[in-house]
Amino acid sequence: MLELIDVCIATPQRRLVHGLSAQVGAGEVLVVMGESGSGKSSLLAWLCGTLAPGLTASGHVLLEGRDIGLLPTVRRRVGILFQDDLLFPHLSVRENLLFALPAGRAAQRIARAEAALADAGLADHGGRMPHTLSGGQRARVSVLRALLAQPRALLLDEPFSRLDLPLRERFRAFVFERLRAQGIPALLVTHDAHDVPPGARVLQLDADATGA
Repeated sequence: MLELIDVCIATPQRRLVHGLSAQVGAGEVLVVMGESGSGKSSLLAWLCGTLAPGLTASGHVLLEGRDIGLLPTVRRRVGILFQDDLLFPHLSVRENLLFALPAGRAAQRIARAEAALADAGLADHGGRMPHTLSGGQRARVSVLRALLAQPRALLLDEPFSRLDLPLRERFRAFVFERLRAQGIPALLVTHDAHDVPPGARVLQLDADATGA
């Protein structure tokens, strides 16, 4: 369970988010929509501990009942996916996945990475470099890397927006299926109503309503 309690975010000049409270259960997706400047990306940044200097925030974020709001980013166990896949260009696909995996025996870590690739239909791609992959393949690898890090929640900052329509539909299904299977609560920021999974709740951030 991911829980937001009375979250407020502001710049020195204006209020972005005010009094926001929400709960996201295991495997659920809460969709955050709103016009540019309404505070969507700032909300995600606050949740993962990377709020930009000059912004102030208050409220609480509970993950599995624990208030993580004052923890450093590396201890929050919150993953994030952006529009860009951000794969390390100098590492192979397999090495990108190994980077995310917790420490352990090398053979076991490699086996986990290879199993994840096989599950994503990329069984023979571990030795390839990111620049040799298609956009859809890179997107899948970025999701696998995020999930192999074993996040307790996942933030999605418009990760589908740069893909063409047919690929976008397949990639959405790929992501949502894995969130459900692993029981990971997620927040999805998007401008596109087609990105909303069936049955998901939508939180509308309105710049006028929040005082922005």
